[in-house]
Amino acid sequence: MTLYAAYGVNLDPALMSERCPHSPLHTTGWLDGWRLTFGGEDNVLGDGPTTTIVPDPFEQVFVAVYDVVDQDMEALEKWELADIGLYFKTKVRISALAGELLCETYVLDTYEGGIPDARHLGALADAAEAAGAPDDYLHALRTRPCRSND
Repeated sequence: MTLYAAYGVNLDPALMSERCPHSPLHTTGWLDGWRLTFGGEDNVLGDGPTTTIVPDPFEQVFVAVYDVVDQDMEALEKWELADIGLYFKTKVRISALAGELLCETYVLDTYEGGIPDARHLGALADAAEAAGAPDDYLHALRTRPCRSND
């Protein structure tokens, strides 16, 4: 089993239960010293910048931590596009109510920059809400600059 820290749309427990049906939500917490951002505007998906995190000593990112079993790990690698090299796996420390957890997460393997489209940002905010993110975090997501879906 692997502890996986989700910060993007995989924050949503319902979505994760579809993608990784044997891997339940363990807890939620904060990834201190990292900032949520977007990057890879010209990525292989062709749909503009995608969610990632970058080190930043003054920021923190809300995460959902899942107990990912081995049989779901391959599916998670595909969903996170690590199997084609868009994201790479790294270990991070999460601050949760029960204490500090060592988890794996995925980071975009390209440059930071670009403005996400409204649909992507809305899905991210909805996923954070489903995971129980605090109101100020949700407000920051929902009022973040974005491109029109037109």
